[in-house]
Amino acid sequence: MNRNNQRRPIREDRILTFVNREETDRALMEFIIESMPDAKRNDIKKWLRYGHMMVNGSVATAFDAPVMPGAEVALNLSRPFPVFHHPRIDLIYEDDDVMVINKGYGMLSVGTASKKKEENAYDIMREYVKRVDPRNKLWVVHRLDRHTTGLMMFAKSERAHDVLRHNWNNIILERLYVALLEGYLEQDKGFVKSRLTENSQYVVYSTDVPGEGRIAVTHYDVIGRGNGYTLAHFSLDTGRKNQIRVHAADMGHPIAGDKKYGAQTSPIHRLALHAQTLRFAHPITKKDMHFQSPVPREFSGVIRGRKK
Repeated sequence: MNRNNQRRPIREDRILTFVNREETDRALMEFIIESMPDAKRNDIKKWLRYGHMMVNGSVATAFDAPVMPGAEVALNLSRPFPVFHHPRIDLIYEDDDVMVINKGYGMLSVGTASKKKEENAYDIMREYVKRVDPRNKLWVVHRLDRHTTGLMMFAKSERAHDVLRHNWNNIILERLYVALLEGYLEQDKGFVKSRLTENSQYVVYSTDVPGEGRIAVTHYDVIGRGNGYTLAHFSLDTGRKNQIRVHAADMGHPIAGDKKYGAQTSPIHRLALHAQTLRFAHPITKKDMHFQSPVPREFSGVIRGRKK
């Protein structure tokens, strides 16, 4: 057998973990020196320089990177942690069981049945975890529309996937979206409840036909108004396809840029919907995990009359 065709043995990582149990922030290098008093200072500097350390799942190379109270520091003695780079995806957090990303505009969450292969978040992140270790797997646990930006989670272990799949409503503590709506919402807060169904053209809509569709409940809370638009937060009691988009249209205030559901304008030249907050109980450790992605500046710029 040609040696070039033989699989190289998988190199096992030797990873040490430390938790800041103090009540104050610590500089990363200082924290490691205290956690590993027998380690040589030059070795610690090399580990930092070449990306052998992660703080709460993110690679850190700065000697003064803050280690917050309760934060976990991982040190890979075998090799640098792989660093992920992509122009339309930011890797926000990962551990052995879950991964959180910030998905960019225009990207599918997962592939479709179309013969034309399109770049999608699942394939990109699956390739990344397999580059780390060919044995790694990735599972989809929820999706964002192609034109919705923001936070999205994957499962990295079968155990985590099973917990999320069977106990999603209890695991997810908060999912908050922000949207720019056409016109001014009359009430500062409220909710919309309807049955949603889908036609043969893949358009989701509310129906009054008894027994048809599935119940969907959307809560809204106005952040601001101006320049003919409303900026509002949306939270979901249910997670139906296109739910926020349909309910915004049902209120007579479609999301800006959402031509599919009746929008007449597109001030930022895209669908103005963003998954801002994702909070969940970790499926394995039960730890409260809370992630936020900033409201896109273009959204608030519109209600202030600023041009994109």
